[in-house]
Amino acid sequence: MRKLAVALAGCFVMFFGLFGAIAQNRASKSTSNQVVIVFKDGHRQAFNLADVARIEFPGGIPTADAGPTPPGAPPRGHFLGKWEVGDGAGSTFYITLDDDGSAWRSLRRVHGKWAYVNGEARVTWDDGAMDAIRRIDGKDQKFAYSAGKSFTDTPDNVTDAKNTTPRPI
Repeated sequence: MRKLAVALAGCFVMFFGLFGAIAQNRASKSTSNQVVIVFKDGHRQAFNLADVARIEFPGGIPTADAGPTPPGAPPRGHFLGKWEVGDGAGSTFYITLDDDGSAWRSLRRVHGKWAYVNGEARVTWDDGAMDAIRRIDGKDQKFAYSAGKSFTDTPDNVTDAKNTTPRPI
């Protein structure tokens, strides 16, 4: 009787283990063609990619490092760290660019996102302003753009930029 109980328990464990593996495989297949958006309040919403025509980010927020890197441009790692930059009126402030794409500005303590695009660091701030750190003729400079402008418009000001925490590349 004991051998029968052990055999039935073994079959029970194997059956439900196999059933669980099949169910997990089916669940992963059905969600592999979805995009999930997590909102600030923590709730999630999934969309089937077959139903999505395109995803737009108003305001030109850079979502990923993009674009071809021009010859001679510094690599992405060149821009990581804390930068001392001018404000266009004779004072300085700091811009910190983190590896995960987040950015902080000491001027009015604003958060933002940055991306490495065409050999430069492009920062879009939560207040709508934008900055770019570019290497021009071997010298780093910060280009400031007010809200509503794009990185191809004439900048509001251009100042020197110095990485105060350079890292080996």
